[in-house]
Amino acid sequence: MEEVSFSYNQSPFIENLNFGLKEREFVGLVGPNGSGKTTVLKLLAGLLRPHGGRIMLWGRPLQEYTGRDRAKLISYLPQILYTNVPFTVEELVSMGLYPYEIMPQTSIDEALGSVGLYEKRNATLTELSGGEKRRAFIAMTLLQGAGILLLDEPMANLDIRYQIELLCLLRDLRLKRGISILMALHEVGLFPFFDRVVVMNEGRVVTSGPPSEVVTEGLIKQVYGVEIRIHRDARGSISIGLI
Repeated sequence: MEEVSFSYNQSPFIENLNFGLKEREFVGLVGPNGSGKTTVLKLLAGLLRPHGGRIMLWGRPLQEYTGRDRAKLISYLPQILYTNVPFTVEELVSMGLYPYEIMPQTSIDEALGSVGLYEKRNATLTELSGGEKRRAFIAMTLLQGAGILLLDEPMANLDIRYQIELLCLLRDLRLKRGISILMALHEVGLFPFFDRVVVMNEGRVVTSGPPSEVVTEGLIKQVYGVEIRIHRDARGSISIGLI
């Protein structure tokens, strides 16, 4: 994103935003509700057009790509996933083949195996747990074969076990498949899982960097209005607790 601006109903929301995602990078996009996280993801996915500036994808303006070609390069999962449908896991995952006229390198079986759902390929979505449903959609994006994965609040309504399970899966897939991942989230305690944290507030980037450097007590109070205590061990790992 280069000097990107975007407005809702003529009211400026994002102004002159600069932001980039590196290859194989796992980035957490964080900030309170209304800070601009979803808007940024939709702009990067090509679902919204910037009113100013430009978005570049591998050296070309994003809008120069056709929708089908963009789908081969970028996968976007919204926060709300419609899972009360009579599809089997295999049928859902196969929808990742939409952009292709020729089968991609990854097979449906391989995509299911990558997320641990091969044994449940014939189960319907309604039979899966919340974490398994998220993994099914991740498998669909893996079959899609995109090098960039954009996730909007994938931790919503998941208990801590499935949150950590999903984060570990994504981190593993990032290394094995060389994909770049940008994830919007709220959960402060999960920040250490990321290579980099980008903090947004009121449509702008407040700060960006490694979690151990970016996440401070003052920043959390400034952005979220919550007082916390941060503890760092000798390796630089952080733990967070409320006061």
